[in-house]
Amino acid sequence: MPGFTPGRRYQPPFMPFKRVPFKQRVLAKIELAVKGPLFGCRMCGNCLLQETAFICPMECPKGLRNGPCGGSTPEKCYVDESRPCIWYKIYDRSFKLGREALLLEVLPPMDWNKAGMDAWSDVFIQAKNVGVKNIISGLTSGEAGSVTKTLDSVFRPVRQPDWWQGDALYHAPKYTEPASELERRLKAGEFVVAAEISPPMSANTDKLKQNIEMLKPYTAALNFTDSPSATPRMSSWACSKIAVDLGADPIMQIAARDRTRIGLQGEVMGAEALGIHNILCLTGDSMALAPSPRGRMDIVDLDGIQMLWILRRMRDEGKYLDGREIKTLPKYFLGAAASPFASNMKFQALREQKKVNAGAQFFQTNVVFDADALDEWLNEIAKRDILDKVYIMIGISPLKSYRAAVYMNDKIPGVFVPETVLKRMENAKAKGNEQEEGVQITLELIEKIKTKQGVSGIHIMAVGWEDIVPRIVREGLGVNPVK
Repeated sequence: MPGFTPGRRYQPPFMPFKRVPFKQRVLAKIELAVKGPLFGCRMCGNCLLQETAFICPMECPKGLRNGPCGGSTPEKCYVDESRPCIWYKIYDRSFKLGREALLLEVLPPMDWNKAGMDAWSDVFIQAKNVGVKNIISGLTSGEAGSVTKTLDSVFRPVRQPDWWQGDALYHAPKYTEPASELERRLKAGEFVVAAEISPPMSANTDKLKQNIEMLKPYTAALNFTDSPSATPRMSSWACSKIAVDLGADPIMQIAARDRTRIGLQGEVMGAEALGIHNILCLTGDSMALAPSPRGRMDIVDLDGIQMLWILRRMRDEGKYLDGREIKTLPKYFLGAAASPFASNMKFQALREQKKVNAGAQFFQTNVVFDADALDEWLNEIAKRDILDKVYIMIGISPLKSYRAAVYMNDKIPGVFVPETVLKRMENAKAKGNEQEEGVQITLELIEKIKTKQGVSGIHIMAVGWEDIVPRIVREGLGVNPVK
């Protein structure tokens, strides 16, 4: 185990794709000899140790470089239960050291051209550009903030290359007219309802179209999942296009797990051309949840926050990631997932602020079964001054059975089902009325949720039980279908 990183080495060693000068090879050997025993360094060539409390983020099995996933827990990593969640450790150490503000900076995806090479060369080159005299003067001047400013002049250009330019600031959308019907209704102050429809597992779309027609009058938007649990179904963009053709406002989900940075940019351009304007950016469930045979579980090319940053810049600045200009700008309303009950709510609130800064305009939370406990999370969000910058839709999932409740509590990362709910569903099972009890629990949750400050709506995830959604909307919100 490395000295400063509280987990075993996880990522395979990175190998260079090209010949490198002798001096650079020697420097790489020295860097590995120093950082290997201390931090478990695998020579990714894109070092972020200063920003992550000197715990290497490449210890994360997903390869995430901007914070924990929605399945983060204090006890273990859900991808590899034999080891801790490395991002929980990073957040915990950062808060203890008072370095949590550094975690807000949106960090770039890896430049794979540097894989297998040292990270020190870039630092030395930048230090030379700044000037040794200026560095010494800045570090010894004694002026307030001089040391931080001097170090930032050396390290910031290294970790934030010209093609990325990430920061820790909020970037308001540069357009004024709503990009979608969902955004229009949220801006109008409506308490909105979004509902999730499971994409079909075959090429037949009859049931999909029936569900769209059934739920369209009761909702502001319809979500189409993107292979949840790393299990393939019909694509989200195809379902979203069918919804557009039927007059519904779709929310197209995009899981970073299955995207390269090239594929992502091309896909959202295609979505614009198809009339899809709501995009929910997700890191995605690990392949650890997939049926066999499983694909690679060790790394993803992008995370959800990096997706938001890329798409926001494409929309507001008219630039591809490689710097090319976009003549006709895409128009979309960007969303992200929030996970109130994953790990520490204080940590999650910082993670949510980072998503808002990166470009998230609305949140759809993971499934919530304890409305009272939401207050702590909302209070932490309020402390970070982002309640007026993002619309929050709380995730609701009507329980169909006691078995489903136990499965969600035990198997779904980031979901917590209180003992009182489990007991109610167990008693209902004995009486033979599980479905009705699940509906009543959902209606009680909605009654509490709709009064909470900062909440703009609910997101109903019926998980194949779409038929129950109209009743929940009518009884829970008193909403009649829109003709």
